[in-house]
Amino acid sequence: MSITMDTTLASLVTNKRRVSALKSLGIVTVGDALTYYPFRVTEPVPLRAIREAAPGQQMAFAAVIRDMRVVPMNARRGYRLEATVDDADFARSRRVPGSTARLTFFSYRKSYVDWVSMRLRAGTSVVVSGMPSEYMGQLQFTHPEILTVAPGAAGTGAGLEGYARGAAPGNGAFAGSADPYASAQSAYPPAAAAPSGAALKYDADTVQEALTRVCRPRPVYHASSRISSEHIHETILGLLWMMGARTSSTPDGQLAGAGSADIVAPTTDTIAVQNGEEKSGTTAESGAEALSQSIPDVLPESVRKAKNLMHRAEAFLAIHDPASTARFKEAIEILRYEEAFVSQTSLLKARQHAHKSSAHPCPLNEALETARASVGEAAAEPSAQPGASERGAATNLPDLPNLRDRFIASLPFTLTAGQSQVVDDIAADLERDWPMQRLLQGEVGSGKTVVALAAMLQAVGAGYQAVLVAPTQVLAEQHYETISKMVSGLALAQPGAKETDAAADVEGAMGVSSASTVSSSKVPAEIPVTLLTGGMKLAARRKALAAAASGEPGIIVATHAAFSKTFQAPHLALVVIDEQHRFGVEQRESLNAKTDDGTTPHLLVMTATPIPRTAAMTWFGDLDISWLTELPGGRKPIRTVVVNEADAATMGRMFAHIRARVDAGERAYIVCPRIDADDEENEGGSGVSSAAGSARGRAAASGSSARTAAGGRATRAAADAIGIDDPYETFDENGETVARPPLHAVAEIADRLQKLPQFQGIRFATLTGRDKDDVKTQVMADFAGGETPILVSTTVIEVGVDVKQASCIVIFDADRYGLSQLHQLRGRVGRGGTNSWAFLISRAEPGSPAEQRLEVIHHSLDGAEIAQADLEFRGAGDVLGDAQSGGKSSLKLLRVVKDVDMIADARTRAEQLLAADPELAGEVQLAGAVLDFTRGNETFLTSS
Repeated sequence: MSITMDTTLASLVTNKRRVSALKSLGIVTVGDALTYYPFRVTEPVPLRAIREAAPGQQMAFAAVIRDMRVVPMNARRGYRLEATVDDADFARSRRVPGSTARLTFFSYRKSYVDWVSMRLRAGTSVVVSGMPSEYMGQLQFTHPEILTVAPGAAGTGAGLEGYARGAAPGNGAFAGSADPYASAQSAYPPAAAAPSGAALKYDADTVQEALTRVCRPRPVYHASSRISSEHIHETILGLLWMMGARTSSTPDGQLAGAGSADIVAPTTDTIAVQNGEEKSGTTAESGAEALSQSIPDVLPESVRKAKNLMHRAEAFLAIHDPASTARFKEAIEILRYEEAFVSQTSLLKARQHAHKSSAHPCPLNEALETARASVGEAAAEPSAQPGASERGAATNLPDLPNLRDRFIASLPFTLTAGQSQVVDDIAADLERDWPMQRLLQGEVGSGKTVVALAAMLQAVGAGYQAVLVAPTQVLAEQHYETISKMVSGLALAQPGAKETDAAADVEGAMGVSSASTVSSSKVPAEIPVTLLTGGMKLAARRKALAAAASGEPGIIVATHAAFSKTFQAPHLALVVIDEQHRFGVEQRESLNAKTDDGTTPHLLVMTATPIPRTAAMTWFGDLDISWLTELPGGRKPIRTVVVNEADAATMGRMFAHIRARVDAGERAYIVCPRIDADDEENEGGSGVSSAAGSARGRAAASGSSARTAAGGRATRAAADAIGIDDPYETFDENGETVARPPLHAVAEIADRLQKLPQFQGIRFATLTGRDKDDVKTQVMADFAGGETPILVSTTVIEVGVDVKQASCIVIFDADRYGLSQLHQLRGRVGRGGTNSWAFLISRAEPGSPAEQRLEVIHHSLDGAEIAQADLEFRGAGDVLGDAQSGGKSSLKLLRVVKDVDMIADARTRAEQLLAADPELAGEVQLAGAVLDFTRGNETFLTSS
């Protein structure tokens, strides 16, 4: 059986409980395991004799077991095992007197005590690594790491003199020599022979080997209550051994060589060792070659040599079994560059593909039929196609050319300079015959909807259909109402010389007389605006689907229903995705199949989630990017206040302030991350609204891996119940998640607030993602109308909700949200020009990172600055949306902000490679990695 990166762990790991625990971390295949990178690496453990020990300082030494006893703990139940060790020979090699110490183990399980007792028989040679302490006047190591040394082998080549020269008291094990073990001479006596009949398996063949293993830097992984970091490490090393590795990577860049520590062959209790794969059957050299074959390099050889990078297989070894911390960091940088190169190559190829596709050009001032002629010659040959003359003539057009400009002129306000520039950029894109792919990023309230509507009217004016896709029914209905009002009356013909001249231009282009065209003119009374949502009644839904399928020019506002197979729009020219981080690439790609003629619609994706320019250029490398940084006039800055939940006096004043604003006719949001207290069992200490997450949930978990409820990140099943976008998991020094207080719930907070004296006589409403669509609509209508002026909700109000009277928002558990999400929520208030407040309720410890995050949003209203801080706090994956979309991110190491120079270098080299080999025919491994990246990152065109 040949082991590859795609081989499943279930076929290799015999311990099924471990397979299940690893799966909960998103580790399903060998590739998942090798790319489950440690979050830190320990420093080398210094060698010290027992007499050199300092309480509280890690150390390692070699010794012999002198005696051992097991003491029942009757009062506390369980057992205490004590073993006395003597390091006389090891101490002599360090030129200090020998001494003794006590090794102590506690356990309730008799089986564990029996196992340790069997290993620590009197006369056994051991290597001990641990933290010394003092108990009743004697040096003691509690639950140290123990490696047993095989008897009879310790005296051959296992000397310790080299340690004495290279490791003076207090120095690291590797001090003074690149390889302190290489010149070691035999100075240690053979260990006592194992008792007759004892089936003992020793951890190391020699003292030197054991000391090397315990002293080397050790990777520490994010673990869970089901599996420890040590067991994760053991499994990964076993997989590397099975793939051919016999020694770790060495500083000279070879996969094997003198001075390297052997990777211990896995036991059959852990890994299903195959026939012919025994440890003695493979040399280090052939093992290194086998590992390189099992883990082929992704980077082109020319790039690897130009940058002097180690092989991918060697990098995996240096990460999971590092010879030094410097070697570990070097390997991380190499795989980080690999991610940059693959991602940039993917984005550049996507851009190439888009430019090869055809799209409907949507000219502003040319004859409409000329545009149509490019996709059907309908106007040029009306006799050949029944009904074509009707569709091709101006009779069925919503308006004459430049409908977009007439819309802009009808607005009761003037566009900002930024809006005008973006409108012109989009117009130029739409006039081309290949599809526009543009990201429109703007602050909350910056006027993205007006820009998008201008683009849609340009498409409609050219005789085509435009679709606006919103993530929720509430937002879709708001867009429908807003757009219907803004375009009402625009399609009516306006008499006048200018209009007549425009009509004459159309007629001249068609070769038709003015009199005949004018006499047959049947300009519609209004631009059709159609609403399509999944919650519509069947009759209304069928009517909306029929309107779209007719192909008549118009605007369609839809939710996810636009991605269904029943939705058809044969003359679709423009797709606008609002809040694009809520949609995956595959969903957006499905809209390309809605056209009859095989053209690709122009694409405009919008986001109010601010993304720093460097991050956007990295993640959206295949899109043209526009920024709206100016806010329309009349918007007042939102006052942000951070409130400690334990400060009852401040909380009381806050509620009194909200009551005063409600009495003044304003509205208030109260946001909680969970729907009800029963969701806690799914929460797992942190929720992911999306991912993302994810997890980092995810198909096999992220970048950030999905974790078990006991271990950290919430599963995807909890995403509907938990609205918080909380990527800030807290880990202890062993990588285990730290428990945190349960999140507040909508039902709980609504009940508590209604009982407060400040809110006597005030009606409350609740809104969550579980509510039916008609309920959501009614709740929002009552809230906007003032019948229920206080709305307690989850983050379902995060995007698009526009209630002008809302002036206050209270966000519970604010210390658990991402900064970008807090910024989004804060933007729900102050939209009517009134003074507004955002209260962030926190339970963060003083001086903690959570408190530092809140200080960022407390002092800044700049979305780009907030997003920059968010990226630095938690990395690119979660901010840009992979966790939110449920995709499995291929970016695990790349830091979008900090690695901008690396990304720029990778992009330059990828451009050169694609210029010479556009299809990557000569780089099979890279082509496969690009395909995997594109499939695995359903948000590589989106944000978070």
